[in-house]
Amino acid sequence: MNRASLDKRPDEVATMFDDVAPKYDVVNDVLSMGQTRRWRKVVVEAMEVSKGQRVLDLAAGTGTSSEPYADAGIDVVACDFSLGMLKVGKRRRPDIDFIAGDATNLPFADNTFDATTISFGLRNVNEPKKALAEMLRVTKPGGRLVIAEFSQPVVPLWRTMYTEYLMRALPAMATKVASNPDAYVYLAESIRAWPDQDHLAAWLQETGWETVTYRNLTGGIVAVHRAFKPAGTTPDGAAAAIAAHKGPVVKLRRNIVR
Repeated sequence: MNRASLDKRPDEVATMFDDVAPKYDVVNDVLSMGQTRRWRKVVVEAMEVSKGQRVLDLAAGTGTSSEPYADAGIDVVACDFSLGMLKVGKRRRPDIDFIAGDATNLPFADNTFDATTISFGLRNVNEPKKALAEMLRVTKPGGRLVIAEFSQPVVPLWRTMYTEYLMRALPAMATKVASNPDAYVYLAESIRAWPDQDHLAAWLQETGWETVTYRNLTGGIVAVHRAFKPAGTTPDGAAAAIAAHKGPVVKLRRNIVR
C-alpha cells in the first residue's frame, strides 16, 4: 500500500486533525498508555542535535515533539498541515516557529536544515515517498532524518493482541475521551494498513537516503528509523540517485547506534 490516507482527501485529513487539536496530546497519552513520551524521547536522542543547529519537525501538530529542541536552545521549526493544531501549539509555545506546510511540497529552500524529523505523521501523507524526497531536499548534505512511526509487532502473538486492541479497544476508548472518535477509527485503520519496518527502510533508500537503520520500540508497535543525506548531495544529485536506484533493498534489522 503506497498511501495511508485511506481514501480521505488531504483537506479532509487536515479538518479531522483540526477537530481533535484541543485534546490531542492528552488523548494520545491515554490511548498509548503513557508510551508516547518514551517514544518521543528516543527520537530526540537519535537526532543528536545541539545548539547552533537547525531542526525541521514535520507533522509537529501542537508542537509537543518540538519542545525538547526549543528547551535545549536549538532552533526548531514546527511544520504541520493542520492550522488547528498549529494554533493550539502557538498559544502554548509562542517561542517556537510554527509554519503551515505540505510534506510533499515543503515551503523551505534546499539544504536548509541540519536534521529533519517526523513522528507519527508520515502515514497520513498521500504520497509518502514524495515526502521523503522533499525531506532529503531541505536537509543539508550529511544531515540526518529520524522517523518515528507505528509499525508491525515482530512477535506473532503480540501482533495479534495489538491488532485486536487497534480495531476494537482503541475506538471504544476514544469514544469516551476524544472529541472526535471517528478520527481514532481512522487512526487505527491507517496503522493497520501501514507498511512494516523493512518496507519503510526500503523507501528511504529508494528516495536517496543512506546508512538507513531502525530500532523497534514496544515490541515493534513503533519503529524509529534513522538515515543520512549523502555528503555533497545537490538537488540534481538527489534526483539522479533516486532515478538510479534499482533492484531489491537489503533487509535491515539493526538498532540505531547512539
